[in-house]
Amino acid sequence: HREGRQRLRAAFEEVDEHFKQLFTRLFEGGQAHLALIDSDDPLKAGLEIYAQPPGKRLQSLSLLSGGEQALTATALIFALFLTNPAPICVLDEVDAPLDDANIERFCDLLDSMVNETTTRYLIVTHNAVTMSRMHRLFGVTMAEKGVSRLVSVDLGEAELMAAE
Repeated sequence: HREGRQRLRAAFEEVDEHFKQLFTRLFEGGQAHLALIDSDDPLKAGLEIYAQPPGKRLQSLSLLSGGEQALTATALIFALFLTNPAPICVLDEVDAPLDDANIERFCDLLDSMVNETTTRYLIVTHNAVTMSRMHRLFGVTMAEKGVSRLVSVDLGEAELMAAE
């Protein structure tokens, strides 16, 4: 178990470092960190997420607004992907509680994650701002009752066609 504890602690510290950096980037300031709680044994400990958006006091995740929670959770998810990349990341309406300024920050961070990792990101959204920042859109339409159709648009190609 000693090796498992050491590996978990090392991974935890790496995720925490990425999380701190990503949080500050997403919020354009502030600070955040992860803490193992309720046990000195990392295999038995719980996890607490502490965040301090700019101009606010340090508090646990549950006390943040919906938008702040979404951005903080996004920073943690991306920290995990920077620490241990996976081939695909699916985010379902993570932008729903965000205002336009925070959506832009989310999209900026997503762009950098696309460039810094080999992970493919699939973002489920109803937000036009988020859609406009993606490389490819997939939509599901229902031309007639009970018959769905998948539509795909490469936004780069669409922009080139529109410019002609």
